Amino acid sequence: MKTYDSIIIGGGILGLASGYELAKLGQKVLIIEKGYLASGSTGRCIGGIRQQFSTKGAIKLAMENVRIFKQMREEFRESIDWYQGGYLLLAHSEEKKKDYLNLIRIQRELGLKVEFIPIKEVLKLVPLLNPDGLLGAAYCPQDGQANPFLVIRGYAEEIKRFGSKILTHTKVVKISTNGNKVVSLLTDEGDKYFSPLIINAAGPWAKEIGELAGIELELEPECHEALVTEGIDQLFDPMVVDYRPRGCYFQQLFATGQIIGCYTPENPIKGTQSSSSFNFLKEMPKRLLNLMPRLSELKVFRQWTGWYTMTPDGNPVIGETKIKGFWVIGGASGHGFMFGPTLGKCLAELIIKGKSSLPLDEFLLDRKYKKKEALK
Repeated sequence: MKTYDSIIIGGGILGLASGYELAKLGQKVLIIEKGYLASGSTGRCIGGIRQQFSTKGAIKLAMENVRIFKQMREEFRESIDWYQGGYLLLAHSEEKKKDYLNLIRIQRELGLKVEFIPIKEVLKLVPLLNPDGLLGAAYCPQDGQANPFLVIRGYAEEIKRFGSKILTHTKVVKISTNGNKVVSLLTDEGDKYFSPLIINAAGPWAKEIGELAGIELELEPECHEALVTEGIDQLFDPMVVDYRPRGCYFQQLFATGQIIGCYTPENPIKGTQSSSSFNFLKEMPKRLLNLMPRLSELKVFRQWTGWYTMTPDGNPVIGETKIKGFWVIGGASGHGFMFGPTLGKCLAELIIKGKSSLPLDEFLLDRKYKKKEALK
């Protein structure tokens, strides 16, 4: 009963998506999560899903991801609060406008419906937006949002329907090999589980899991904070992104009317600490109100800290390590929810079929870290 076709370490979007796709392809899967499902980065993200990236591989991956999110309601037999409200990437300088126009050309060549829209059109989409200094925005109406917890629940229920198993509040403490092949792992409860295939999908803790197998991974977690407000009437649909040094990004949740957002700190704290800071609670509202001053009476409901698992080039890693049967999927660098379903599908295809349906050269574990993702 403790032997499986594959064992996945990590119960976030990457682990659950991989487990679901492997189970669909006939594997008996065990997923082991040290906390509760989505207790890592997935449950702390703000739920945005975009396709506006800077490299062909990332754009194709993101476009397939949106296709999968659109069909999840049918596959999971319940809502995941999927809503295509779009993404607006604001340009407040000629340089940023030029950058977006260059990226839009690449994105449209791949079939993405995206355009640079003038201020007048931006204000139709977000009427309360402060237009000072604004030159326009890159806009993709097919981008969207979904509820991370409902997505994870849907994956979990389907994995169980396929006859596979999920263990929560169970920590992996040892990974054993025979020669150059992975054979088993041991949990903190003293249970040993056997499999010729172990997948490291541990998110911010992926580097630690790699070390259990003697593998050094170029994955570094860093802390990012977010907040959510009380719910109000729907004011705007798209995620609003301001990449200026004092900018931020936020959206209104379609299901609840709450505004949820964050910003990228200049010098993020490394590691997986989970404490929230008063500085963020002061700074984030200032940045948000700079863009939408009329939200000044809105009450903050909650704030929290989550984690980006970073790679040197800002793109995910996927592939088999030098230990046969020990695979890694992670390092999404803040884009795990946006890429998760497709990365999980590609990983399952690589393992079972030996080839992915999408090009993965930009994401393979043994790649050379060269061109960095421009839209972080």
